[in-house]
Amino acid sequence: MAFALLPVPTSTAASVDKHQDVGYQPLSSNGDEVDVEEGVTKQELAGQGTVPESRKGDDVALWVAIVRLAIAVATWIVMFSNEPLTRGWFFFHPTLETLSILALSYGVLTLQPARNPETKAAGLTRHQVAILFVAFPLIFLGTFTIWLNKTVHHSHHARSWHALFGYITTGWMVVQILLGGGSVWFNGRIFGGNPRAKLVWKYHRLSGYLLLPLLLLTTHLGGAWSHWGTQNSQLWIRILAYCVAPALLLVAVFVRVRPSKMKFF
Repeated sequence: MAFALLPVPTSTAASVDKHQDVGYQPLSSNGDEVDVEEGVTKQELAGQGTVPESRKGDDVALWVAIVRLAIAVATWIVMFSNEPLTRGWFFFHPTLETLSILALSYGVLTLQPARNPETKAAGLTRHQVAILFVAFPLIFLGTFTIWLNKTVHHSHHARSWHALFGYITTGWMVVQILLGGGSVWFNGRIFGGNPRAKLVWKYHRLSGYLLLPLLLLTTHLGGAWSHWGTQNSQLWIRILAYCVAPALLLVAVFVRVRPSKMKFF
C-alpha cells in the first residue's frame, strides 16, 4: 500500500501532458501543468471546467471497500466473541491492525488514477490524511501492543513468519512515509527539488505497491494460520476473511495501477 509537475510557458498552461507522472504533485504547485486520466480530452478540461470526480475502476473500488470491511468485521467478531477482557494487550493487536488495512487500502485507492487537476489534488490530500493520521498510527499501535503483550508475558518475539513480516511491514511503512512526504512537502526540497524529488516519488509509488502484498500476506498468516486464529475461529471464516478477501483486495487494487507511470529508464 501511495507526490511535482514541470512549469510550462503561459501560452500552453491549459495543455495536458499525458507523459507526466499522474500521482506526483507538490503541496505548492503554482501554475504547474497537471496530468489527467487517459481518455479525458483537452476539450473536456477547457470547455467544462471541473470534470466530475470519477475514475476508471470506481465500481471495483466499491467492491474493495466491501472486502476490506469484511476482513475487519470478521476479526472483530472473532475477538469480541472469545472472552475479550481476558486477552490483555493482545486484544488490541488484531483489532487495530485490521482497521489500519481499511485506512491503508482507502489511501491507495483514492489516489488511483487522477482524472483531472481537482481530483488529483483532492486525492493527494485524502491519501495523506488516510495514511499519516489513520493507517500508520493504527498499525504502529497494533504492533506495539503485541510487542508489549509478549514482553509482559516474557515470550519470545518474531518467532513466526507472521510476526517477522509484521515488524518488517511496520518499519517499511516508516521509510515509505519519509520517501513520500519528502518528495512532495515543500516542493521536495529534502531531496533537492525537481527532478530528483519526482524520481523519489516514483520509487515511493513502486515501494507502496510492493508493501501492500506483504501486508496482506501478514494478515493472511495471522488470521488463517496463527495458533490463536485456528483455535478461536471456524475454518470457513478463516478461508473467506483471511484467504479469499486479501486476494480479492490485492487484485482490485492492482487493476487500477498504471505501470506506464512508473518508468525508470
